[in-house]
Amino acid sequence: MAAEDGLGRAIRLVAALNLAYFGVEFAVALHIGSVSLLADSVDFLEDAAVNFLIFAALGWSARQKARVGMALAGLLLAPALAFLWALWRKYADPAPPEALRLTLTGAGALAVNLYCAFTLARFQHHSGSLTRAAFLSARNDALANVAIIAAGAATLFTRSPWPDVVVGLGVACMNIDAAKAVWTAARGEHQAARNQPAP
Repeated sequence: MAAEDGLGRAIRLVAALNLAYFGVEFAVALHIGSVSLLADSVDFLEDAAVNFLIFAALGWSARQKARVGMALAGLLLAPALAFLWALWRKYADPAPPEALRLTLTGAGALAVNLYCAFTLARFQHHSGSLTRAAFLSARNDALANVAIIAAGAATLFTRSPWPDVVVGLGVACMNIDAAKAVWTAARGEHQAARNQPAP
């Protein structure tokens, strides 16, 4: 029981941190015109959704999980559309993003992901594969953040938009599997709820 309580607190904290930094990164990305930060903000929103679904699975009914899961899966479309819009704008007006803010925001994302990975490390073998997936996601996301920091440094020296664009496309490609995982989990919960007899 104590382990379940500890896991629940860890999952809530990780979900809240991911959601909060999604807002930070999304706002900075729009302000400085960074494709890579927009792509990474999508990843933070996906991680928040996954962790929220894991927390829901600890105690909510199947019907509640289905409603929340489908809503979260739909929510992922908003930043994805914003990313495509930013990429189109970048091709139309290939101005480089502000290198210092790009680097600092990437460093902040790295700190958040490392903290989340260490927080979840104690529970990566607890409560099934979803919890381990959340840990591995936070750990692997740190690699994308290192690439964003490198893109910021490259932008500072080259004054070119391409380091940001290349890293943004790479992060977006990495997000495809995560987005599919969230959608699949949400559809599974939805199907399970529909198959349950009404009380």
